[in-house]
Amino acid sequence: MSSTYCPLTPQTLLAWLQSVPELASRLGADPSQLRVNEVGDGNLNLVFRVEGPGVDLIVKQALPYVRLVGDSWPLPLTRAYFEQLALKHQALYCPEHVPQVFYYDEKQSAIVMQLLKPHIILRKGLIAGQEYPGLGQHLAHFLARTLYQGSVLHLSGQAYKELQAAFAPNHALCKITEDLVFTEPYFDAPLNRWTRPHLDAEIMQLRSDSALKMAAQQYKIRFMSHAQALIHGDLHTGSIMVTPGDTRVIDPEFAFVGPIGFDIGALLANLVIAWFSQAGHAEEQGSRDTYRSWLEAQILQLWEGFSVQFTKLWFDDAIRQSPSARILMSAEDISAFTGYQAHYMQDVFADSMAFAGLKIIRRVVGLAHVEDFESITDLMQRAKCETAALLFARQLVLGVAGIHGISEMLVRMHSAEKALVC
Repeated sequence: MSSTYCPLTPQTLLAWLQSVPELASRLGADPSQLRVNEVGDGNLNLVFRVEGPGVDLIVKQALPYVRLVGDSWPLPLTRAYFEQLALKHQALYCPEHVPQVFYYDEKQSAIVMQLLKPHIILRKGLIAGQEYPGLGQHLAHFLARTLYQGSVLHLSGQAYKELQAAFAPNHALCKITEDLVFTEPYFDAPLNRWTRPHLDAEIMQLRSDSALKMAAQQYKIRFMSHAQALIHGDLHTGSIMVTPGDTRVIDPEFAFVGPIGFDIGALLANLVIAWFSQAGHAEEQGSRDTYRSWLEAQILQLWEGFSVQFTKLWFDDAIRQSPSARILMSAEDISAFTGYQAHYMQDVFADSMAFAGLKIIRRVVGLAHVEDFESITDLMQRAKCETAALLFARQLVLGVAGIHGISEMLVRMHSAEKALVC
Protein backbone atom coordinates (compact mmCIF):
# COMPACT_ATOMS: atom_id res chain seq x y z
CA MET A 1 0.00 0.00 0.00
CA SER A 2 1.42 3.38 -1.00
CA SER A 3 2.41 5.61 1.91
CA THR A 4 1.94 8.79 -0.14
CA TYR A 5 -1.12 10.22 -1.83
CA CYS A 6 -1.51 9.57 -5.54
CA PRO A 7 -4.67 9.98 -7.64
CA LEU A 8 -6.01 6.58 -8.56
CA THR A 9 -6.79 5.45 -12.10
CA PRO A 10 -8.75 2.45 -13.42
CA GLN A 11 -5.35 0.87 -14.08
CA THR A 12 -3.92 1.38 -10.55
CA LEU A 13 -7.09 0.93 -8.49
CA LEU A 14 -7.12 -2.88 -8.34
CA ALA A 15 -3.50 -3.02 -7.21
CA TRP A 16 -4.32 -0.55 -4.45
CA LEU A 17 -7.35 -2.58 -3.33
CA GLN A 18 -5.27 -5.77 -3.29
CA SER A 19 -2.61 -4.07 -1.15
CA VAL A 20 -5.12 -3.43 1.64
CA PRO A 21 -5.78 -6.66 3.61
CA GLU A 22 -9.25 -5.51 4.69
CA LEU A 23 -10.20 -4.99 1.04
CA ALA A 24 -8.34 -7.82 -0.70
CA SER A 25 -10.76 -10.31 0.83
CA ARG A 26 -13.66 -8.49 -0.86
CA LEU A 27 -12.23 -8.88 -4.38
CA GLY A 28 -13.16 -12.52 -4.88
CA ALA A 29 -11.08 -15.45 -6.03
CA ASP A 30 -10.03 -13.96 -9.37
CA PRO A 31 -9.51 -10.16 -9.38
CA SER A 32 -8.72 -10.33 -13.12
CA GLN A 33 -12.47 -10.73 -13.72
CA LEU A 34 -13.24 -7.38 -12.12
CA ARG A 35 -14.30 -4.36 -14.16
CA VAL A 36 -13.23 -0.88 -13.07
CA ASN A 37 -14.82 2.25 -14.49
CA GLU A 38 -14.37 5.88 -13.47
CA VAL A 39 -17.91 7.25 -13.25
CA GLY A 40 -17.53 10.51 -11.36
CA ASP A 41 -19.68 13.23 -12.87
CA GLY A 42 -19.65 15.57 -9.86
CA ASN A 43 -17.71 18.72 -9.21
CA LEU A 44 -15.03 17.54 -6.80
CA ASN A 45 -13.90 13.90 -6.77
CA LEU A 46 -12.88 10.73 -8.55
CA VAL A 47 -15.46 7.93 -8.33
CA PHE A 48 -14.83 4.33 -9.48
CA ARG A 49 -17.20 1.38 -9.86
CA VAL A 50 -15.63 -2.02 -9.19
CA GLU A 51 -17.80 -4.91 -10.36
CA GLY A 52 -17.38 -8.60 -10.96
CA PRO A 53 -18.53 -12.01 -9.70
CA GLY A 54 -19.79 -11.35 -6.19
CA VAL A 55 -18.10 -7.92 -6.04
CA ASP A 56 -19.89 -4.55 -6.09
CA LEU A 57 -17.88 -1.63 -4.71
CA ILE A 58 -17.62 2.11 -5.06
CA VAL A 59 -14.29 3.83 -4.44
CA LYS A 60 -14.41 7.59 -3.99
CA GLN A 61 -11.17 9.53 -3.83
CA ALA A 62 -10.76 13.22 -3.09
CA LEU A 63 -8.63 15.28 -5.45
CA PRO A 64 -6.44 18.13 -4.14
CA TYR A 65 -8.49 20.62 -6.16
CA VAL A 66 -12.02 21.31 -7.36
CA ARG A 67 -12.46 18.94 -10.29
CA LEU A 68 -15.00 21.22 -11.98
CA VAL A 69 -12.44 24.06 -12.17
CA GLY A 70 -9.01 22.42 -12.05
CA ASP A 71 -5.83 22.77 -10.00
CA SER A 72 -6.20 26.57 -9.94
CA TRP A 73 -8.72 25.98 -7.11
CA PRO A 74 -6.96 23.87 -4.45
CA LEU A 75 -9.02 22.01 -1.88
CA PRO A 76 -8.01 19.96 1.18
CA LEU A 77 -8.00 16.19 0.84
CA THR A 78 -9.40 15.94 4.37
CA ARG A 79 -12.93 16.32 3.00
CA ALA A 80 -12.90 12.53 2.45
CA TYR A 81 -12.35 12.09 6.19
CA PHE A 82 -15.37 14.22 7.03
CA GLU A 83 -17.51 12.41 4.46
CA GLN A 84 -16.82 8.95 5.87
CA LEU A 85 -17.25 10.28 9.40
CA ALA A 86 -20.65 11.74 8.51
CA LEU A 87 -21.74 8.53 6.74
CA LYS A 88 -20.86 6.49 9.81
CA HIS A 89 -22.76 8.91 12.05
CA GLN A 90 -25.83 8.76 9.78
CA ALA A 91 -25.64 4.97 9.66
CA LEU A 92 -26.02 4.83 13.44
CA TYR A 93 -29.51 6.31 13.22
CA CYS A 94 -30.74 5.69 9.68
CA PRO A 95 -28.77 2.82 8.09
CA GLU A 96 -31.56 2.04 5.65
CA HIS A 97 -31.02 5.33 3.80
CA VAL A 98 -27.20 5.57 3.48
CA PRO A 99 -24.58 3.36 1.80
CA GLN A 100 -22.41 1.14 3.97
CA VAL A 101 -18.79 2.23 4.40
CA PHE A 102 -16.30 -0.66 4.22
CA TYR A 103 -12.97 1.14 4.51
CA TYR A 104 -11.36 4.56 4.69
CA ASP A 105 -7.72 5.19 3.72
CA GLU A 106 -6.49 8.46 5.19
CA LYS A 107 -3.28 8.54 3.12
CA GLN A 108 -5.12 8.09 -0.17
CA SER A 109 -8.16 10.14 0.94
CA ALA A 110 -10.28 7.31 -0.40
CA ILE A 111 -13.52 5.73 0.81
CA VAL A 112 -14.57 2.22 -0.19
CA MET A 113 -18.28 1.68 0.18
CA GLN A 114 -21.32 -0.24 -0.97
CA LEU A 115 -22.18 0.06 -4.66
CA LEU A 116 -25.84 1.02 -4.83
CA LYS A 117 -27.25 -1.13 -7.60
CA PRO A 118 -29.49 -0.80 -9.64
CA HIS A 119 -29.97 2.68 -8.17
CA ILE A 120 -29.76 5.81 -10.28
CA ILE A 121 -29.20 9.45 -9.33
CA LEU A 122 -32.55 10.91 -8.30
CA ARG A 123 -32.07 14.03 -10.43
CA LYS A 124 -31.89 11.93 -13.59
CA GLY A 125 -35.05 10.08 -12.64
CA LEU A 126 -36.91 13.35 -12.03
CA ILE A 127 -35.81 14.70 -15.41
CA ALA A 128 -37.13 11.53 -17.03
CA GLY A 129 -40.47 11.89 -15.24
CA GLN A 130 -40.05 8.75 -13.15
CA GLU A 131 -42.14 8.39 -9.97
CA TYR A 132 -40.63 6.82 -6.88
CA PRO A 133 -43.24 5.55 -4.40
CA GLY A 134 -42.39 6.61 -0.88
CA LEU A 135 -39.68 9.10 -1.88
CA GLY A 136 -41.03 11.94 0.27
CA GLN A 137 -41.52 9.66 3.27
CA HIS A 138 -38.03 8.16 2.90
CA LEU A 139 -36.38 11.58 2.80
CA ALA A 140 -38.49 12.82 5.71
CA HIS A 141 -37.37 9.82 7.75
CA PHE A 142 -33.71 10.38 6.88
CA LEU A 143 -33.89 14.07 7.77
CA ALA A 144 -35.76 13.55 11.03
CA ARG A 145 -33.56 10.74 12.29
CA THR A 146 -30.16 12.17 11.36
CA LEU A 147 -30.90 15.80 12.20
CA TYR A 148 -32.51 15.06 15.56
CA GLN A 149 -29.96 12.48 16.71
CA GLY A 150 -27.12 14.82 15.75
CA SER A 151 -28.69 17.88 17.39
CA VAL A 152 -28.18 19.91 20.51
CA LEU A 153 -31.75 18.90 21.42
CA HIS A 154 -30.77 15.25 21.80
CA LEU A 155 -27.09 15.07 22.63
CA SER A 156 -25.56 15.70 26.02
CA GLY A 157 -23.58 18.90 26.30
CA GLN A 158 -20.30 17.01 26.11
CA ALA A 159 -21.33 14.90 23.11
CA TYR A 160 -22.65 17.96 21.27
CA LYS A 161 -19.42 19.90 21.79
CA GLU A 162 -17.35 16.90 20.73
CA LEU A 163 -19.42 16.62 17.54
CA GLN A 164 -18.90 20.31 16.82
CA ALA A 165 -15.17 19.95 17.38
CA ALA A 166 -14.94 16.89 15.14
CA PHE A 167 -16.43 18.68 12.13
CA ALA A 168 -15.21 22.24 12.76
CA PRO A 169 -12.03 21.70 10.66
CA ASN A 170 -14.22 21.15 7.58
CA HIS A 171 -14.20 24.92 7.07
CA ALA A 172 -12.83 24.81 3.51
CA LEU A 173 -15.99 23.07 2.28
CA CYS A 174 -18.13 25.50 4.29
CA LYS A 175 -16.27 28.36 2.59
CA ILE A 176 -17.35 27.03 -0.80
CA THR A 177 -20.98 27.21 0.32
CA GLU A 178 -20.50 30.65 1.85
CA ASP A 179 -19.13 31.94 -1.46
CA LEU A 180 -21.20 30.09 -4.06
CA VAL A 181 -24.59 30.25 -2.31
CA PHE A 182 -24.60 33.49 -0.36
CA THR A 183 -22.10 35.83 -2.04
CA GLU A 184 -21.08 35.31 -5.65
CA PRO A 185 -24.54 35.19 -7.30
CA TYR A 186 -25.03 38.82 -6.25
CA PHE A 187 -22.07 40.40 -8.03
CA ASP A 188 -20.08 39.91 -11.23
CA ALA A 189 -18.04 36.95 -9.98
CA PRO A 190 -15.72 35.53 -12.66
CA LEU A 191 -17.16 32.00 -12.51
CA ASN A 192 -20.83 32.98 -12.61
CA ARG A 193 -22.78 31.91 -15.66
CA TRP A 194 -26.37 31.86 -16.83
CA THR A 195 -28.50 31.32 -19.93
CA ARG A 196 -27.27 34.20 -22.07
CA PRO A 197 -28.57 36.52 -23.35
CA HIS A 198 -32.05 35.46 -22.27
CA LEU A 199 -31.52 36.02 -18.55
CA ASP A 200 -29.27 39.09 -18.78
CA ALA A 201 -31.98 41.49 -17.61
CA GLU A 202 -32.98 39.23 -14.69
CA ILE A 203 -29.36 38.90 -13.55
CA MET A 204 -28.79 42.66 -13.63
CA GLN A 205 -31.98 43.16 -11.65
CA LEU A 206 -30.88 40.56 -9.10
CA ARG A 207 -27.53 42.33 -8.59
CA SER A 208 -29.30 45.63 -7.94
CA ASP A 209 -31.84 44.15 -5.50
CA SER A 210 -30.58 45.53 -2.19
CA ALA A 211 -33.24 43.78 -0.11
CA LEU A 212 -32.38 40.39 -1.59
CA LYS A 213 -28.64 40.95 -1.21
CA MET A 214 -29.01 41.95 2.43
CA ALA A 215 -31.17 38.89 3.10
CA ALA A 216 -28.53 36.67 1.50
CA GLN A 217 -25.94 38.11 3.88
CA GLN A 218 -28.28 37.67 6.85
CA TYR A 219 -28.67 33.97 6.03
CA LYS A 220 -24.96 33.61 5.32
CA ILE A 221 -24.33 34.67 8.92
CA ARG A 222 -27.02 32.25 10.09
CA PHE A 223 -25.41 29.44 8.06
CA MET A 224 -22.06 30.19 9.68
CA SER A 225 -23.24 30.65 13.27
CA HIS A 226 -26.48 28.73 13.92
CA ALA A 227 -25.06 25.39 15.10
CA GLN A 228 -28.15 23.25 15.66
CA ALA A 229 -27.21 19.80 14.37
CA LEU A 230 -24.82 17.81 12.23
CA ILE A 231 -26.08 18.51 8.70
CA HIS A 232 -25.28 16.91 5.36
CA GLY A 233 -24.35 20.31 3.97
CA ASP A 234 -24.93 19.60 0.28
CA LEU A 235 -28.23 17.73 0.14
CA HIS A 236 -29.70 17.85 -3.36
CA THR A 237 -31.23 15.46 -5.87
CA GLY A 238 -27.77 14.72 -7.25
CA SER A 239 -26.69 13.34 -3.87
CA ILE A 240 -29.57 10.87 -3.58
CA MET A 241 -29.72 7.49 -5.29
CA VAL A 242 -32.99 5.66 -5.82
CA THR A 243 -34.87 2.66 -7.07
CA PRO A 244 -38.70 2.50 -7.01
CA GLY A 245 -38.47 1.05 -3.50
CA ASP A 246 -35.23 2.35 -2.01
CA THR A 247 -33.70 5.76 -1.29
CA ARG A 248 -30.08 6.37 -0.24
CA VAL A 249 -28.37 9.67 0.59
CA ILE A 250 -24.71 9.94 -0.44
CA ASP A 251 -21.85 12.47 -0.56
CA PRO A 252 -21.96 14.25 2.84
CA GLU A 253 -18.46 15.72 2.43
CA PHE A 254 -19.79 19.21 3.25
CA ALA A 255 -21.01 18.00 6.66
CA PHE A 256 -20.67 20.26 9.70
CA VAL A 257 -22.74 21.36 12.68
CA GLY A 258 -25.04 24.01 11.26
CA PRO A 259 -28.68 25.08 10.82
CA ILE A 260 -31.23 22.30 10.43
CA GLY A 261 -33.14 24.34 7.86
CA PHE A 262 -30.19 24.37 5.47
CA ASP A 263 -30.48 20.65 4.67
CA ILE A 264 -34.26 20.81 4.42
CA GLY A 265 -34.17 23.96 2.32
CA ALA A 266 -31.55 22.56 -0.04
CA LEU A 267 -33.63 19.47 -0.69
CA LEU A 268 -36.85 21.44 -1.12
CA ALA A 269 -35.04 23.77 -3.54
CA ASN A 270 -34.03 20.91 -5.78
CA LEU A 271 -37.52 19.42 -5.82
CA VAL A 272 -38.84 22.88 -6.69
CA ILE A 273 -36.27 23.17 -9.48
CA ALA A 274 -37.45 19.79 -10.78
CA TRP A 275 -41.03 21.10 -10.70
CA PHE A 276 -40.24 24.28 -12.64
CA SER A 277 -38.14 22.38 -15.18
CA GLN A 278 -40.90 19.96 -16.18
CA ALA A 279 -42.33 22.40 -18.74
CA GLY A 280 -38.99 22.18 -20.55
CA HIS A 281 -39.01 18.37 -20.55
CA ALA A 282 -42.65 17.88 -21.55
CA GLU A 283 -43.17 16.17 -24.88
CA GLU A 284 -46.16 18.45 -25.45
CA GLN A 285 -47.79 21.21 -23.46
CA GLY A 286 -49.37 19.87 -20.26
CA SER A 287 -48.03 16.34 -20.64
CA ARG A 288 -46.07 16.60 -17.37
CA ASP A 289 -48.88 18.11 -15.29
CA THR A 290 -49.64 14.83 -13.51
CA TYR A 291 -45.97 14.39 -12.76
CA ARG A 292 -45.75 17.88 -11.34
CA SER A 293 -48.63 17.01 -9.01
CA TRP A 294 -46.62 13.99 -7.87
CA LEU A 295 -43.63 16.26 -7.16
CA GLU A 296 -45.86 18.55 -5.11
CA ALA A 297 -46.99 15.55 -3.08
CA GLN A 298 -43.35 14.65 -2.35
CA ILE A 299 -42.66 18.22 -1.18
CA LEU A 300 -45.65 18.04 1.16
CA GLN A 301 -44.69 14.62 2.48
CA LEU A 302 -41.09 15.65 3.00
CA TRP A 303 -41.83 18.64 5.23
CA GLU A 304 -44.86 17.21 7.02
CA GLY A 305 -43.18 13.84 7.61
CA PHE A 306 -40.01 15.46 8.85
CA SER A 307 -41.88 17.79 11.21
CA VAL A 308 -44.00 15.02 12.74
CA GLN A 309 -41.11 12.59 13.19
CA PHE A 310 -38.61 15.16 14.47
CA THR A 311 -40.98 16.52 17.11
CA LYS A 312 -41.97 12.99 18.17
CA LEU A 313 -38.34 11.98 18.69
CA TRP A 314 -37.82 15.12 20.75
CA PHE A 315 -41.03 14.68 22.75
CA ASP A 316 -40.26 11.03 23.48
CA ASP A 317 -36.82 11.98 24.76
CA ALA A 318 -38.35 14.49 27.12
CA ILE A 319 -41.12 12.18 28.37
CA ARG A 320 -38.61 9.41 29.04
CA GLN A 321 -36.50 11.97 30.88
CA SER A 322 -33.46 10.75 29.01
CA PRO A 323 -30.06 11.96 30.23
CA SER A 324 -29.90 14.37 27.28
CA ALA A 325 -33.30 15.97 27.96
CA ARG A 326 -32.95 19.66 28.76
CA ILE A 327 -35.70 19.56 31.39
CA LEU A 328 -37.34 16.88 33.52
CA MET A 329 -40.92 16.68 32.34
CA SER A 330 -43.89 16.65 34.66
CA ALA A 331 -47.50 16.44 33.49
CA GLU A 332 -48.06 20.18 33.89
CA ASP A 333 -44.94 20.92 31.82
CA ILE A 334 -46.17 19.14 28.69
CA SER A 335 -48.34 21.98 27.39
CA ALA A 336 -45.53 24.50 27.73
CA PHE A 337 -43.09 22.08 26.14
CA THR A 338 -45.24 21.39 23.08
CA GLY A 339 -45.75 25.14 22.70
CA TYR A 340 -42.01 25.61 22.62
CA GLN A 341 -41.69 22.80 20.09
CA ALA A 342 -44.19 24.55 17.81
CA HIS A 343 -42.21 27.80 18.04
CA TYR A 344 -38.95 25.97 17.32
CA MET A 345 -40.38 24.23 14.26
CA GLN A 346 -41.74 27.53 12.92
CA ASP A 347 -38.19 28.86 13.01
CA VAL A 348 -36.89 25.75 11.23
CA PHE A 349 -39.60 26.15 8.58
CA ALA A 350 -38.72 29.83 8.04
CA ASP A 351 -35.03 28.94 7.68
CA SER A 352 -35.92 26.15 5.25
CA MET A 353 -37.90 28.51 3.02
CA ALA A 354 -35.18 31.16 2.90
CA PHE A 355 -32.35 28.69 2.35
CA ALA A 356 -34.42 27.02 -0.40
CA GLY A 357 -34.78 30.34 -2.20
CA LEU A 358 -31.07 31.08 -1.99
CA LYS A 359 -30.19 27.59 -3.24
CA ILE A 360 -32.49 28.01 -6.24
CA ILE A 361 -30.82 31.30 -7.15
CA ARG A 362 -27.31 29.87 -7.00
CA ARG A 363 -28.29 27.02 -9.35
CA VAL A 364 -29.46 29.49 -12.01
CA VAL A 365 -26.81 32.20 -11.64
CA GLY A 366 -23.70 30.75 -10.02
CA LEU A 367 -20.90 28.36 -10.93
CA ALA A 368 -22.51 24.94 -10.39
CA HIS A 369 -25.75 24.52 -12.34
CA VAL A 370 -28.15 21.58 -12.46
CA GLU A 371 -29.08 19.20 -15.23
CA ASP A 372 -32.80 19.82 -14.65
CA PHE A 373 -32.44 23.17 -16.43
CA GLU A 374 -29.21 22.61 -18.37
CA SER A 375 -30.63 19.64 -20.29
CA ILE A 376 -33.44 21.77 -21.75
CA THR A 377 -32.03 22.38 -25.23
CA ASP A 378 -34.52 25.08 -26.24
CA LEU A 379 -32.78 28.08 -24.67
CA MET A 380 -35.90 30.21 -24.76
CA GLN A 381 -37.87 27.54 -22.89
CA ARG A 382 -35.02 26.97 -20.45
CA ALA A 383 -34.83 30.67 -19.68
CA LYS A 384 -38.60 30.77 -19.14
CA CYS A 385 -38.38 27.96 -16.58
CA GLU A 386 -35.39 29.58 -14.87
CA THR A 387 -37.04 33.01 -14.74
CA ALA A 388 -40.11 31.58 -13.02
CA ALA A 389 -37.87 29.78 -10.54
CA LEU A 390 -35.95 32.99 -9.81
CA LEU A 391 -39.18 34.91 -9.24
CA PHE A 392 -40.36 32.25 -6.81
CA ALA A 393 -36.98 32.09 -5.09
CA ARG A 394 -37.06 35.81 -4.35
CA GLN A 395 -40.51 35.39 -2.78
CA LEU A 396 -39.16 32.62 -0.56
CA VAL A 397 -36.25 34.69 0.68
CA LEU A 398 -38.02 38.00 1.19
CA GLY A 399 -41.57 36.82 1.90
CA VAL A 400 -40.73 34.05 4.32
CA ALA A 401 -42.64 35.69 7.18
CA GLY A 402 -45.82 35.47 5.15
CA ILE A 403 -45.50 31.79 4.22
CA HIS A 404 -47.22 29.96 7.05
CA GLY A 405 -47.08 26.39 5.80
CA ILE A 406 -45.82 24.07 3.10
CA SER A 407 -49.17 24.16 1.26
CA GLU A 408 -48.85 27.92 0.93
CA MET A 409 -45.40 27.46 -0.55
CA LEU A 410 -46.91 25.27 -3.27
CA VAL A 411 -49.55 27.91 -4.00
CA ARG A 412 -46.80 30.47 -4.49
CA MET A 413 -44.98 28.19 -6.91
CA HIS A 414 -48.02 28.20 -9.17
CA SER A 415 -48.47 31.96 -8.73
CA ALA A 416 -44.87 32.65 -9.77
CA GLU A 417 -45.31 30.64 -12.96
CA LYS A 418 -48.64 32.30 -13.77
CA ALA A 419 -47.21 35.76 -13.16
CA LEU A 420 -44.55 35.09 -15.74
CA VAL A 421 -47.10 33.94 -18.31
CA CYS A 422 -49.17 37.06 -17.71
